[in-house]
Amino acid sequence: MIRLYDRQKIKEEMQQGTLLFTNRALAALLVPIIIEQFLNSFMGMVDTMMVSNVGSYAITAVSLVDSINNLIIQIFSAMATGASIICSQYLGAKDKDGCNKAARQVVLTVFIISMSIMVLGLIFRRGLLSFVFGSVEAVVMENCLIYFVLTALSYPFLALFNVGAAFFRAGGNSKYPMVVSLISNGINIAGNSVLIFGCGMGVFGAAIATLVSRIFCMVVIFISLARPKQAIVIDHYLAIRPQADLIKKVLAIGIPSGIENGMFQFGKLSIQSTISVLPTAALAAQAMTNILENVNGIVGISIGIGLMTVVGQCIGARKKEQARYYVVKITGIAWIGVILSCLFVMAIVSPVTQLAGMEPESAALCIHMVAAITVVKPIAWTLSFIPAYGMRAAGDVKFSMITSMITMWTVRVALCICLVKVFGFGTMAVWYGMFADWTVRGMIFSCRFLSGRWMKTSLVE
Repeated sequence: MIRLYDRQKIKEEMQQGTLLFTNRALAALLVPIIIEQFLNSFMGMVDTMMVSNVGSYAITAVSLVDSINNLIIQIFSAMATGASIICSQYLGAKDKDGCNKAARQVVLTVFIISMSIMVLGLIFRRGLLSFVFGSVEAVVMENCLIYFVLTALSYPFLALFNVGAAFFRAGGNSKYPMVVSLISNGINIAGNSVLIFGCGMGVFGAAIATLVSRIFCMVVIFISLARPKQAIVIDHYLAIRPQADLIKKVLAIGIPSGIENGMFQFGKLSIQSTISVLPTAALAAQAMTNILENVNGIVGISIGIGLMTVVGQCIGARKKEQARYYVVKITGIAWIGVILSCLFVMAIVSPVTQLAGMEPESAALCIHMVAAITVVKPIAWTLSFIPAYGMRAAGDVKFSMITSMITMWTVRVALCICLVKVFGFGTMAVWYGMFADWTVRGMIFSCRFLSGRWMKTSLVE
């Protein structure tokens, strides 16, 4: 019989009231993260629509630069993952002093890395953009440079906000970063309205609004972290000095996560390059399907982010059976969320294609692809992603990195290229490759979870 967790032991701990997270605590942690991710996605679409009103050169410039920015954001996301996992484990071990020391080292490390990326980006901006995008029109390149410079200036603020928000989530307070993110997005949209439409500043105005909103959220989150009643307290920033052992722990999580995230982005670029030879109608359908697939994945990803806090605290508290229990329970919650999300997207896909003014051929293809995703995603996606969040929270990041990289390139990318180049498939080749990747990765992660080896890598001694 397959053992997911010791049901008798968990039942006894329920009766004794020693479970680390009640149902109410889980809801308080997960719901704000889901709302925050939905709002960020929605605000991003609104931001894009505003810039598109400036002209095709503007939206092209922003889109091109954001393809680079997304890689940078993945690095910051990996650092935030490291912060959340390490601090969650310390809090689970009831070592608040150790948690605060680790958090201070995270801040120092993230500040140095993000500042270095910013400086290098500003110095080599023209060469980088020319190398990546080739010979684009002069007006597009000029706007690329404007947008890149101002968004590069925001890198340290964005990185520090991400880890600051991770500190709050690690302490079980996901509501506060949600509120700060909501206000920040509101500032960004309001700034776009004033600077783009009111002042006619175009891409420069959009970049300024983004920079100001990121400065705001970073300043607010770090002022709040200095309050002594927080689960994690960070103050006296100028007195922070590097501690090699703690920095090593941060990088032990952050580097594999960053490599994994980066390889995913490169894999997506490879697939995009492969299908770029397909007809325009097919590419338009693929672009819209990508957007909708991201929407129906928001709930699952949000729940995975929350799972890291839960499992991290369990591992830190040496409650390994509870860690197994919560991985199973929260994976079940994510599964229900993904089903509902997929059904919602399936219900809106036809109206969305009509509102977007898509050609009938593109709309029909988009609906066909979304229908296939609606069937397969609840079955294959959940096991390929959610348990891995929990295993990473136990420090099992290298296995996740290696597995994800191998399946991404040998299954998803290879199958897509083969189906397009050899067998002449259309854009469904992208999704066949993705479905296969999800399935293989889900089986591997399920075996890893059942083996229990992922729980032997606690970062807190």
